[in-house]
Amino acid sequence: MSTEEWGAYAQVIMVAVGLAALVSVAFLAPVLVRVFLLAQVVYWGLSFVVRPVVLLVALPSPRFADSVADPRLAYTGYGYSIREVLHPIAISIWLYVLVVLLAVALLRRYATSATTSTDRVSRPGTTGPGTDLLTTFGVAYVIGTMARAASYLSGSAGQAGDVSSANPYLDLVGNFAGLSALGLIAFYRHRRTEGTVAVIVVLLGGELVWGILTESKTPLLGAALAVAIRFALEGYTRRQFLATAVGGVALLGAFSWLQSFKVSDATELASAAADSGYPPLVRPFLSLIRRFDLLEASTDVWYMDGRSWISPVFTAKNMIVNLIPSQLGVEKFQSGTQWAQTVRGSSVDMRGISVSLAEGHLNEGLLIGGYPGVIAESVFVIAMILLVARFLRSNTMLLLVPALGFVAFPSLFERGALGITETLGKVIQLAIALFVLNIVVTWFRRRASIAAAPRHLDSKISVPTPVGGSS
Repeated sequence: MSTEEWGAYAQVIMVAVGLAALVSVAFLAPVLVRVFLLAQVVYWGLSFVVRPVVLLVALPSPRFADSVADPRLAYTGYGYSIREVLHPIAISIWLYVLVVLLAVALLRRYATSATTSTDRVSRPGTTGPGTDLLTTFGVAYVIGTMARAASYLSGSAGQAGDVSSANPYLDLVGNFAGLSALGLIAFYRHRRTEGTVAVIVVLLGGELVWGILTESKTPLLGAALAVAIRFALEGYTRRQFLATAVGGVALLGAFSWLQSFKVSDATELASAAADSGYPPLVRPFLSLIRRFDLLEASTDVWYMDGRSWISPVFTAKNMIVNLIPSQLGVEKFQSGTQWAQTVRGSSVDMRGISVSLAEGHLNEGLLIGGYPGVIAESVFVIAMILLVARFLRSNTMLLLVPALGFVAFPSLFERGALGITETLGKVIQLAIALFVLNIVVTWFRRRASIAAAPRHLDSKISVPTPVGGSS
């Protein structure tokens, strides 16, 4: 093994130890915050530990249909390039751990009585959103599923990485289904356990099918995260924790297996040829590894070689602009698209390719402001996690839906501050739409309750039998 390869493994170990430290800090945090921090560990572990190790072990030659073997890493040798790419990431992860540790320490030290009382919501036997909200989620799921079917049948359903939707209105209503499914998975409780399990299984199946149709891992990972949130609210057990982890991997495995039935024979042959360059033990996991590609974004940063992208002031300005609806005529800076064109485009020929890429807050912070940029973005990310965790305990649609939006979309795990605010602007619009739907559903439920009340009372009135007579 060369000196460069030893150096690469040393950086991988430094990243792995940093993620292990993040796990330790997560178990000091409130239960819902813990769920999001552990999800970050999963995303970053697959991107910055598993993927580099696979490359260092297999040393694959880049070929068609293989997105794991990055030609830029292979060009300078995997040992040297991975060592250089991971070095700033390892430091950035440790900086993030310190920021999270500080935030958790402040929470534990200055927790108010209100915060303490909300923590009790996570204990077994407590209730979540009210019946009106759950009923609204049920109605919204039906409406959203119809919109999903219409967009798929009309050929306007978006795919993973798409820049824009062919029919943004159908896309907006279709998101009702995803958000409502996650809300019901996390909070629905039938009076019988079998009923609850049946509803959750149906909803998980729906997200699995939609993920396959759109070739996106997002619906499945959102559903797995919703299950983790449900267990966290009920009071985590070790068995539930393991079930969530195993279930998430099983969902992705099922996704990859079922997705293989959709590909053409030519694509299947190309994928088989690409996979042949890896050890047999690794091949079953390649479809999973390919979907966690933050290492490519880190390679983008390395190839920028200190060149600037956008300024911190420009970033802050566009974070605010992202919260304004596009319908009002504002022109937004699409960070994922711009990253693809200008950052990755500096080292890869992206001409004629229109795609939105995930960059991650560590990579975005490094490129915008170096390590101070990483610290600033880390503060923003942990603040958003704390806010989302707080809103997940809300019984108000305008707060609950944005929180569920960050369960549905993995912005907190694989996007930077710009991408996170893009998602926030999107879910605020969804929250307003579902808030209006909730008003309508609540009104109809009240009307139905009032109409049923007299009949209910009449059924309780008994007519006395005359004394000494027959009826």
